[in-house]
Amino acid sequence: LNEPRYVTLPNIMKAKKKPLENVKPADLGVDVAPRLKTLKVAEPAGRKAGIKVADVAALVDKLKNEAKVI
Repeated sequence: LNEPRYVTLPNIMKAKKKPLENVKPADLGVDVAPRLKTLKVAEPAGRKAGIKVADVAALVDKLKNEAKVI
């Protein structure tokens, strides 16, 4: 199970001789017209500088009071 099959040189040479069939989407009845419209492209806002804290207590204090996460 799950052992890869390695391509042999004779099979590679046979594959080179096979013709490739080019099929257009219209022949298959598929519409490839774009359905989405790009309204605006904008760069995201820059990130603020981070803050280093001395210990865990200071981190918890900042998360509670400034960020209001906890």
